[in-house]
Amino acid sequence: MAEVVTKGVGRVERTADRAEVQVSFEATGSTRAEAVDRLTGRVAALEPAFARPGVEVRSRQLTVNDNWDGSRRSGGRASQNYVVRVDDVTVLDELLATAVAAEPTWLGGPNWQLSDDAEAVAEAQGEAVADARRRAEGYARALGARLGPLQRLADGDAETQWAVESRAAVAGYGGSPGVPPQVDQLSLEAQRITVTVRCTATWALLD
Repeated sequence: MAEVVTKGVGRVERTADRAEVQVSFEATGSTRAEAVDRLTGRVAALEPAFARPGVEVRSRQLTVNDNWDGSRRSGGRASQNYVVRVDDVTVLDELLATAVAAEPTWLGGPNWQLSDDAEAVAEAQGEAVADARRRAEGYARALGARLGPLQRLADGDAETQWAVESRAAVAGYGGSPGVPPQVDQLSLEAQRITVTVRCTATWALLD
């Protein structure tokens, strides 16, 4: 029995409902212990914001090392890196404003995510199979045959990515000393995320 093999692609878009932010702080001192003490003071104001509902610290990473001036040791340096997940995006602007006010060494985000992509993947799977069938029907018509039943179906690589027209994430910050950061004016609204599913289908060809 003759067969035709086609590939199908299904794409659906959803609005992100979760965000991830990365924040880093750094402090120096005449000793490593002094650097850690200063670092603790810098992050102290931010820790309560990380403890609020809808916010979860996924990673805290502390680094302590000597400072060097050429070949001579010159005090100590301490840094702490956070990876923070925000499940309640309504608090994101306030959280970012608090983080910026704490004068981090570096801040990046938000990186937008879907908390559950199962429904979007299922819809994309349906579209991928329908696309593969349309292609197979086209080949069958071109050959003057009829499309028979599905023989085999193989899952392809799935992707989750930001839509092309989404706004870029913020990296860095700025503002005047003593002026509260106006993070809400940066238009960091939830982005559209594209879920893509691919499949390979084998169909029978009937006379």
